[in-house]
Amino acid sequence: MRDLSPTALAAREQNAQRLLTVSARHSHDPLTEVDWDAPIDPEQFAIPPHRVSLYGTQLWHGLTPRQRAQLSVHELASVTAAGIWFELILMDGLVRHVYDGDLTTRHAQYALTEVADECRHSTMFARYITRTGYPSARPSRRAHRRGKLHLLLNDTTLTFAGAIFVEEFTDAMQREMIRDESLQPLARSIARIHVIEEARHIGYAKPELARRWARMSPARRAVFRQVIAVLAYEAVNEVINPRVYALAGLDPRQARTIAAQNPNWQATKADWARKAVSFFTELGIIDRHSQALWRRASLLPH
Repeated sequence: MRDLSPTALAAREQNAQRLLTVSARHSHDPLTEVDWDAPIDPEQFAIPPHRVSLYGTQLWHGLTPRQRAQLSVHELASVTAAGIWFELILMDGLVRHVYDGDLTTRHAQYALTEVADECRHSTMFARYITRTGYPSARPSRRAHRRGKLHLLLNDTTLTFAGAIFVEEFTDAMQREMIRDESLQPLARSIARIHVIEEARHIGYAKPELARRWARMSPARRAVFRQVIAVLAYEAVNEVINPRVYALAGLDPRQARTIAAQNPNWQATKADWARKAVSFFTELGIIDRHSQALWRRASLLPH
């Protein structure tokens, strides 16, 4: 975006300097700040019970209290595995953004600071997955293929839009976790670190996306609306891997179908996506022509 006006460039630099200053004061090392050796209570939930995908269904009522708690732990592990998948894509996009930019700018320097944050977050999530006994930090095959496609597209604007959606979605989930003192301490520790640092990432991505969106042609906007809707749909589908149901002794295919039809889970996804959906609607990225896929993913009211 080398043809930005001097006023826009100054605003971008001012925002980046603010984020760099906050980063210097409030960055965290999860390898030393999280108590990874603390025992995990098998009866303790990792996310609030009413946010578990099967909550309120007949399958849920058939589980013991311990099985329900373990399902919540495995669902959080699945979300963090999906988080690693997306953070790797985001880091690649930020590095490419910097490669085409000017490293003497605060804007580029903050992009590298964010990459460093995301490296720590991915390591933290992988450590959590290992600690809980969840069997894999890899995304599904479908997500892996989609991620490669995104890397080939090398669309920086899409990277910023995707970052806003995923980070707002997980931020809403993790803020609930932080407030609920009944939840697993380890889960709340990683949520706290992630919320603190992701707030800066959202503050970097939103004005950048707004600037890029304002300069798009109508034809490019029409395509972009559909692409970001597909990205959001894929991201939400990825957060709960069917293996979480197999680990609970359930039929994965049946459980996934029931979860998809569960009004509680549909409401949870819409709640967690609310800030991103509001921002995209305000910009015009979500309009009446692109709402269908957002509704299909339960990210808008039906």
